[in-house]
Amino acid sequence: MSRIYVKICGITLPEQAVAISHLDVDALGFILYPKSPRYIDPGRIASIVESLPPFIKTVGVFVDEPVASLVESMAESRLDIAQLLGSDSEAYDRELTEAGINWIRSLRIRSSSDLEQISHYRNRYFLLDAWSKDAYGGTGQTFDWKMLEQIHDTKKIILAGGINAENVEQAIKDVNPYGLDISSGVETSPGVKSMELIRSLLGRIRNFEKTVSPNPTQIR
Repeated sequence: MSRIYVKICGITLPEQAVAISHLDVDALGFILYPKSPRYIDPGRIASIVESLPPFIKTVGVFVDEPVASLVESMAESRLDIAQLLGSDSEAYDRELTEAGINWIRSLRIRSSSDLEQISHYRNRYFLLDAWSKDAYGGTGQTFDWKMLEQIHDTKKIILAGGINAENVEQAIKDVNPYGLDISSGVETSPGVKSMELIRSLLGRIRNFEKTVSPNPTQIR
């Protein structure tokens, strides 16, 4: 098993961002959707990004954001990647690419038919989260991971939705994903992370990798 990419999402506090960045994580996520309880504005994100180590990736989460506004927010916040939610089109994605924005498509999954959306995009990677009528993410809800057996190459999947220290090993067994996106599963309240929960979850992920393979680390 190769090393699993881990993103901790919904960061709002500068001191926690810096502390988490020094753990065994690959990316930090920031919510730029104003209706989210984890919303943080681009200016505050920029000040956090300045304090992070050089090899930590930073991701901004957007919902149906107009192209011009998204490009402006990415520049102001100095983020690396845009995570896209909502009813965007191929033309929208193309405009972002032409504007020099690195992006990843996030899909909300309720039934196996939702997985058909993957064929509509040319992306290499997809972030799959649980569907909810109340929010676009961070709900703590999971979906039936067994549905992902129909995906031929799960190494293209970053799995999200209700993942925590108690179920993360099962998630890896069921899906064998490229990565994991964690938010509510390591929180004490929306946007406030628990370092203890993060360490516990990371410990389980890395220990599980070792039980599957004696040499889990590889360059990719």
